[in-house]
Amino acid sequence: MVLLRSALFNFFFYFYIVVALFAYIPAFFLPRKVGWPLIVFWARASLWMLRVIAGVRIEVRGRQNIPDGGFIVAAKHQSVWETFALLTLFPDPTFILKRELTWLPIFGWYTMKMKMIPVNRGKRSAALRAMTVDARAAVQDGRQILIFPEGTRRPAGAEPSYKFGIVHLYRELKCPVLPVALNSGLFWPRRTFKRYPGTVVIDILPPIAPGLIGEEFVASLQKALESATDSLLLEAAQAKTPPPGAREIAAAILARREGQEAHG
Repeated sequence: MVLLRSALFNFFFYFYIVVALFAYIPAFFLPRKVGWPLIVFWARASLWMLRVIAGVRIEVRGRQNIPDGGFIVAAKHQSVWETFALLTLFPDPTFILKRELTWLPIFGWYTMKMKMIPVNRGKRSAALRAMTVDARAAVQDGRQILIFPEGTRRPAGAEPSYKFGIVHLYRELKCPVLPVALNSGLFWPRRTFKRYPGTVVIDILPPIAPGLIGEEFVASLQKALESATDSLLLEAAQAKTPPPGAREIAAAILARREGQEAHG
């Protein structure tokens, strides 16, 4: 049943992407803020298909922690899922993404029209400067900058690997950072077409105020984000029918905690 439902969802999900790319072309001739609701509609429709076809629901916790205006969203990245699901949570978000995505026909044009922030990973110093200029303009315009602090997808339960980019943005933009924990990797795992039924939980944590030094900030972010993410993974493992691998991931988390306490 999982194989069939996953195959059906993937067909309709990617088919809808192709249809939307052409159907939403009028957005290129509209102001960005007028065309943006079309992108949000696509994301919501994709979440609806995921729920109806594959049985993957969504639960959002901590909405009251979302501040007003412009800020940075630092989210865990376990799956393709959050690359579109997070768009539905904030009023005017923009992703920091690798520059190569802007080269894709039609899709890349949308990223530029919607003023996403491309990064040339091959030129670290120059890339950070350019990213900072674009990100500062976005925050001043009241937008929410979505960034994955680990830079790429990581398996659910993997050891954290935070990159310098999030520290740089926090220091330069001097705005709040909103940590977002999730457990999407259990239900939409990397490198497989299978989608496992259950509830993806997003936990929006209290924002980290500007003003900390770099080491204090990243320690605070990592502690909050990893603790909340581990809690979501442990919670999913306790379900009556947990997704495959959830209990093994939970056992590894508990073993890691015991080791840290023993050395602590």
